[in-house]
Amino acid sequence: MRFLPVNVDALIVELNSLEQTMALTDVLQGVFADWHIEEIIPAARTVLIRYNPITTNANTLAKHIAQLDISASVMQSGELVTIPVRYNGEDLSQVADYLGITVAEVIARHTNNEYQVAFCGFAPGFAYMVSKTAQLNVPRRQSPRVRIPAGSVALAGEFSSVYPQASPGGWQLIGITDTAVWDIYRDEPALFKPGTRVHFVDASQSQTTYYLPKSKKPDDFACQQQDITVLATGLQTLFQDNGRVGQATLGISESGAMDKSALHSANRVVGNPINEPALEITQGGFSAQINSSMLVAVTGALCEITITTAKNETYTAPMYQPIQLELGDIIRLGNVKCGVRSYFAVRGGFQVAPILTSCSFDTLAQVGPLPLKAGQTLAVKQAKVLNPVSLTEIPVINYPTSGDVVVLDIVLGPRTDWFTQQAVELLVSQLWQVTPASNRIGLRLSGERSLSREKQQELPSEGTCIGAIQIPANGQPVLFLNDHPLTGGYPVIGAVCKYHLDLAGQIPVNAKIKFNPIGMFKEFEGSDVDHV
Repeated sequence: MRFLPVNVDALIVELNSLEQTMALTDVLQGVFADWHIEEIIPAARTVLIRYNPITTNANTLAKHIAQLDISASVMQSGELVTIPVRYNGEDLSQVADYLGITVAEVIARHTNNEYQVAFCGFAPGFAYMVSKTAQLNVPRRQSPRVRIPAGSVALAGEFSSVYPQASPGGWQLIGITDTAVWDIYRDEPALFKPGTRVHFVDASQSQTTYYLPKSKKPDDFACQQQDITVLATGLQTLFQDNGRVGQATLGISESGAMDKSALHSANRVVGNPINEPALEITQGGFSAQINSSMLVAVTGALCEITITTAKNETYTAPMYQPIQLELGDIIRLGNVKCGVRSYFAVRGGFQVAPILTSCSFDTLAQVGPLPLKAGQTLAVKQAKVLNPVSLTEIPVINYPTSGDVVVLDIVLGPRTDWFTQQAVELLVSQLWQVTPASNRIGLRLSGERSLSREKQQELPSEGTCIGAIQIPANGQPVLFLNDHPLTGGYPVIGAVCKYHLDLAGQIPVNAKIKFNPIGMFKEFEGSDVDHV
């Protein structure tokens, strides 16, 4: 085992094989609470572990894990799922040619051998399945497709999978299934989870009907209670709360408010619990008509707040203070002056149904209440017990402008040693400009000089965290934010410290970032766990 730093609350355990990864994952499931582990993200040769840094640390966890005997561990087998496939994939003949067998033999190997889900990632419900006996190991396509249809059955490396939704991808397509492997409206949205056994059958040779759990998709309806009518949403307005911690087994990352300190402040101002869903408004431009008396607050990115009453009187209101609105008022948020995202909370909270434990909308996974639209109406909950309002809230961070240089503390790792020493020095000495291609998934950065790799081999997919600084082939960093993919195939050179993530989520386009390492990159073997 090798132990590699990820962040102040996370580490990666690197193993020698997928079998060891599956075994360690299975063992760790039984010690979550005792070892103060919050989430594990298994991948091809690694397990990313997020832990509570208040009650444990990397040294302690590494010592515990290094003492585990996983040589005899076997991943528990889950339920058997049967997937009928029409074997008509665009790459089927190329796969056969690569393996030196016929198309019929490819189909036979895929259907005659049972697969098991090793881990999930890339997209919600996307399962990496393995078979010890199928012998269908093929490389990814040299040029990924821009769009692969939902239900596509594919191969890559030692894995097989089913694309749960339309998405880009570089896997070899051998067929397609009508089986919905991901349905957010089922009680269990993901058909596959680690341990699930999968049997593929040739749909052309089988007339059997396979039944899936029922979907409970709600009917579209207009909100009966219309306390707020949305007039304009600006660039983007989303429901956000603290996010979905603990959904990694479904292939879903945390998401949640980009600036949690501002979200919490907005809720405290109006007397709500701090995790009550609020509106996250990107770059201002939001406006709404108020249809009943209510108390609201706006925090986060600085913008002008104007209220026009039913009598056509206009006044401005302060941020970080309670604002009393009455029937007929129209509230408008102007363009932001610094920062990126503002938060709009209402006393009592919004009536919005959680999806997979959270009301946050994940822009990558497309999970959660949909982005707001003009003309939409919102309902306010009538909570019976509320906290007192807070009149002492102030911004926790200094919100940057597009002309600022923002310093972000980083932890080097887990793949810092994949880069030249010059690249590591360049990472922390050069300024990196935030480009317009940035969003909630990540900040795409541009520097005068790109970062060069020492190791050129392909990195097996491994777990990533919010704040990870991933370096793609062009050598220009991508700083992962809340809606990032759960696993990634490019090396991560470092990660923004957890305490600077709110600031990272408020950096506007054209601002520059300077990375400040808080220590040297250090790895250690399981037998030498005192040297973290």
